[in-house]
Order: sequence, then structure tokens, then C-alpha cells
Amino acid sequence: MEFEIEKQEIERLLSLSDHDQLEVLLENWSPQDLAMLIQDLEPADQAMIFSAVDREQAYETFELLDLNDQVVLIGVLRNRQLQLILNDMSADNRTALLEQLETDQLNKLLTLLTQKERRVALSLLGYPEDSIGRLMTPDYVTVKSNWTVREALDHIRKVGEKSETLDVIYIVDDTGYLIDDIRLGEILLAEDNTLIHDILDGSFSSLLVTDDEEVAVRAFSNTTRVAMPVTDAGGLLLGIITVDDILELAKKEDTEDIQKLGAVEALEDPYMDVGIMEMLRKRAPWLVVLFVGELFTASAMGFFEHEIAKAVVLALFIPLIVSSGGNSGSQASTLIIRALALGEIKISDWWRIMKRELITGLMLGLILGFLGFARVGAWNFFTDMYGEHWFAIGSTIGFSLMFVVLWGSVMGSMMPLLLKHLGADPATSSAPFIATLVDVTGLLIYFSIAAVLLKGSLL
Repeated sequence: MEFEIEKQEIERLLSLSDHDQLEVLLENWSPQDLAMLIQDLEPADQAMIFSAVDREQAYETFELLDLNDQVVLIGVLRNRQLQLILNDMSADNRTALLEQLETDQLNKLLTLLTQKERRVALSLLGYPEDSIGRLMTPDYVTVKSNWTVREALDHIRKVGEKSETLDVIYIVDDTGYLIDDIRLGEILLAEDNTLIHDILDGSFSSLLVTDDEEVAVRAFSNTTRVAMPVTDAGGLLLGIITVDDILELAKKEDTEDIQKLGAVEALEDPYMDVGIMEMLRKRAPWLVVLFVGELFTASAMGFFEHEIAKAVVLALFIPLIVSSGGNSGSQASTLIIRALALGEIKISDWWRIMKRELITGLMLGLILGFLGFARVGAWNFFTDMYGEHWFAIGSTIGFSLMFVVLWGSVMGSMMPLLLKHLGADPATSSAPFIATLVDVTGLLIYFSIAAVLLKGSLL
């Protein structure tokens, strides 16, 4: 309630362009509250808010805003304000912003950075897209192993203010190569004259700067550390990556995978911020691909039109057959895609996965096949819908369901692994794509079985 009252007063002062009163009112506002306030304002009013707060409030608030809001603000903030914010921002958050900009905008902002910060920005932007190098920050504290605890603590007090985190301190040699890491608490609990070398355990985990972002997500899922060091192939310490960046990254990766599972190209912006034409560009190609795939389904039915004409009853079960295969395929692909994302399986496990899905698919197919046969038998008991050939029709439905479900499970499990092997995103083998693929092959299986079991009776 108090926030809303103050918000209304701020909006009044903004309408009057009362800069002095804004400074007084916003003096004790937290960056979190300022970010909430700014999201609902017009860009010109947002710029006025930034001019009314102090330097620390400005950059901390700016970092909390969505990337889209940050990009808009770049166009309305004065160069001096922008310069202070960019130079104060953490390197990883600044890199995430710079990645979103066109070349002209990027070059403009780079000129606003100090020589030191410009070197850091260009270094991070030089790493491959979606690599850990783009996420790391160079703001961390290092100490030497031959220092005493007192020397280390004095150094931490001197340089620790700009560090992304002080939970973990990194031990390096004279050339900057990582030797170990240690929690700050262990240093605080040691005697002042103890050498840092004597309290190290020689056990640490690090990430390679060129590793994919998914590697970092998996690494943090297996540790309780709030930060991990990032090195080059030779072990030179280049930066650290913190858990808050990983949580944001995991959210982004999960969102992309969910969207791709629905046969939609991943959206870079929130749903309501995506324009209609952009939405069409993201969705139309997949719908066209799926439509073309369904055309093959129509062609397959046309190939068997004589069989359908002789035994119209077969057409009644087409939706049942193809949907069951598509559903089993979607189940399998979803499980495999998620297991790949979590690092539970690798491409080299394909034969073990194949064997599991053959057994599982066969058992699922037997269950649905029995239900399909029972359905025909039950209807025949109460009606004369299927006539004297009910057993052959029921057997056709039962065997077709068994083999189609088995086929769907195998296809659904193998397709993500194949795409991963080819270097594509496994999530591309989305549920609609697998369902469409199994539709076509399911019809071939269905009518092939019907041709064998119903030959001489209905066909």
C-alpha cells in the first residue's frame, strides 16, 4: 500500500519535472523497488528517475531490469549516466546486454567504457556464443599459497569490494594459474600466521572457458558452491561464473526447450513483447513442415484406398492407430530430451536406450493392443457391427496397435540422439514432429497387417 502511495507521488513529480523533490523521495529506495517502479513508466520518465538517484542505485537498478528495458534505456539516458552505469556493471551482466545490440550501438557503448573495462568487454564478447566465456566475470579475489592468513585477509579487505562474490577465494601461482579454491570461512577460522598452503585440500572443480553453457548448468547441479572458476585449456584462471547467472541460464534453456517441444522456434523475448510478424516467423515454418508431413499421411491413405473401399471398417480405426503411435513417440522423445539435458544419458548409450524402449514399447503395445482387440470383441457382443469377421478385425487392430506403439517408442527415443549426434538441438524432435512422422509410418504398418490378416475375408 505504501509503495502505491509513493508511486503515485513520484508520477506526480515526474509530470511536473520536479527533479529536486524526486531526489529527496528516491534517496532511500532499494534497487529492487526502483526496478519495479521503472517497468511501468515511459522511457523519458525512466531516464528522469535515473538522473534523480545516486550512482550506486543507478547501476544496481539497471542490472535488475529486463534486457529489453535496458536496450530501450540506452536510447534515452545521457551519455554521462550511461558511462557510469556501464563501467559500474558486473562484466557478465554487461556482456549479456552488449550481445543484444546492433553493431553501431555496440561500438558507441564500447567508447564509453574505460580502457580496462573495454578490454574486459571485448575479451568476453570474443568467446563463442552460448559458451561459458560469455557468462563469466573477471571480478574475483585471488591470493597466493605462500601468503599467511593475515596477509590474505588484508588483501581481501583491500580488493574485495568489487568482487562478484567473497564466498570462495581462488589460489593462484605467480603466473595466474589456478592451484585451488577455498571458502572464506576456512581462512577466517585459521590462525593468523598459518600459511594458506597448509589449509588447502587440493580438491577443486573448474570449467573450461569454451565449454557450452549446458556444461555449467550440469556442473552447478552437482555442487553446493555459489561460484566456480573458469580456466583456459592450460589451467590459467580467466574468471568465475556464479550461481545466479546459472539459475537465469537454466530458466532460459528450459523455456527454449519447452517452446521447441511445442514445435515453435525459441522466442528471444517474453510472449507479450513479441510482435505479430515475429511470432509468425517463429511459428509458420514449423507448421508448414508439419503440414507437408501430414500430406504424406494423406498420400499413404490414398495408396490404400482400394483396401479402405473393400473394408470401410478399417477407416474407423485410423485415428486410434496413428494417435497411439504418436503418443508413445512423444512420451519417449520427451523423456530422452530431458535426460540429455540433465546429463543422465549420452549419445554412446544409444544401444542401451534402444533395448529399453524395445521392451517398454512392446509391453505398452501389448496393453493397448489387448484393449483394442477387447473393444472390437465387446462391440461385437452387443451389436453385429463387425459380422462374422470380428475376430480377424480385432486381431488386425490389436497387432497394429502393438507394432505402431513399439515403432513410436523406438523412433521417439532415437530421434533426439540422432539430432544430438548431428550437432542439432534434440528438442527439435518435438512431440508434433514425432507424431507426424509416426502417423505416416503407422498407416503403412496398419494396412500392411490388415492386408495379411484380412486377405481372403474382407480384402
